[in-house]
Amino acid sequence: MTEQPAPEEITDPRQVRLLAHPLRQRIAEIMRRGPVSSTTLARELGQSTGSTSYHLRQLAKHGFIEEVPELGRGRERWWRVVPADRRLPPYSEQSPAMREAVEEFTRLEFATEMDLLSRFQRVREDLGPWADALLFSYSTVTLTLEQVRPFFEEYIALLYRYKGDEDDPPQDARTLLVRFLAFPEIPEGDGR
Repeated sequence: MTEQPAPEEITDPRQVRLLAHPLRQRIAEIMRRGPVSSTTLARELGQSTGSTSYHLRQLAKHGFIEEVPELGRGRERWWRVVPADRRLPPYSEQSPAMREAVEEFTRLEFATEMDLLSRFQRVREDLGPWADALLFSYSTVTLTLEQVRPFFEEYIALLYRYKGDEDDPPQDARTLLVRFLAFPEIPEGDGR
């Protein structure tokens, strides 16, 4: 079990825009698998090492990734994700610039998620027993506004309860992409 870190709120719209960049989202997807160098990223993404190096430095500048000096040889630098429980401020506390950045980030993030799901569906037949690991739940829950945050915090705690040592997972383990989306239902005919 991985210890749950304290929540860290992202309050700078520049950080959200940094994360919303399409190439950086692809970099983040690859880095979920483990440390990378600008060379390994460039090869996988079909980019120049100058480009991937620049994006890695930007992510490091804002604390999203860090260098892994023990993996580097010569001038080669390796990077890993800095584990954190990063969150966005509530909508009511976001500036107009933050709202715009969050909307763009969310739009791009969901496009990426749909691509990842499509990739899974294309190779599902070849996954053996892992083909059954698509977990899907479609439900509703009726809560008061005061219950919404505790509901979310219990979900986050559940994730951390099941997180193992990601640096040394069991041989038969696979990374599951887990997403949470909940929003209030807007009745049809609500003329907005």
